[in-house]
Amino acid sequence: MTVKHCALSLVGEPIMYPDINRFLKLLHEHKISSFLVTNAQFPMEIRNLKPVTQLYVSVDASTKDSLKKIDRPLFKDFWQRFLDSLKALAAKQQRTVYRLTLVKSWNVDELQAYAELVSLGSPDFIEVKGVTYCGESSASSLTMANVPWHEEVVHFVYELVDLIPDYEIACEHEHSNCLLIAHKKFKIDKEWWTWIDYNRFQELIQEYEDSSGSKTFSAKDYMAKTPHWALFGASERGFDPKDMRYQRKNKSKDISGC
Repeated sequence: MTVKHCALSLVGEPIMYPDINRFLKLLHEHKISSFLVTNAQFPMEIRNLKPVTQLYVSVDASTKDSLKKIDRPLFKDFWQRFLDSLKALAAKQQRTVYRLTLVKSWNVDELQAYAELVSLGSPDFIEVKGVTYCGESSASSLTMANVPWHEEVVHFVYELVDLIPDYEIACEHEHSNCLLIAHKKFKIDKEWWTWIDYNRFQELIQEYEDSSGSKTFSAKDYMAKTPHWALFGASERGFDPKDMRYQRKNKSKDISGC
């Protein structure tokens, strides 16, 4: 088996690793794509980060009070760090993504504030996902009541898009309770190009390294056409029809995505 992709996320804060740029270079030298997620508390490190295939910033809330409640940040100046991180993201040329996790009764009513954060960081994409409940924990007060239904996530996205005119709903994955909002620059001749041409990215990052960083490139330089089944409104609801799903009860084939 050959490794093709590397996701730097979940446990810890990968951008704090002092050799993160060297590690990214090693990944790319081995033709491995890089997906890095940061919690938007280290703006300087974001500015100093070398190109990655896709850079995510977790936008878990849109106000100071709700961010403190949801993320329980370590720094006293967490809100300024958060805002500065989004500003740093706006300067990046490669693919950037806001990752919004909706927590019912906590952060789903802050639409205008979310729209203002979008204008601050100008991400290429906004990934909106309902929170996943992982069971009881002394570190969290979340319950199943905080998990929004997919229809509620769709409703939130519709309302958010109305406030950010440069963006539209592009894709959906119902099974993951997730939708993708994309900047209109990725809609070419009425067709979405939200996917990644990984081979082209590897060519571009090699040219970047060979030129010692002088030959830059943008997200549009390695975009790929979105397959029809991944588009918002498709009958597959984001589930690849080439894959087979099995139900625990009747094991019937299903491509509904949920």
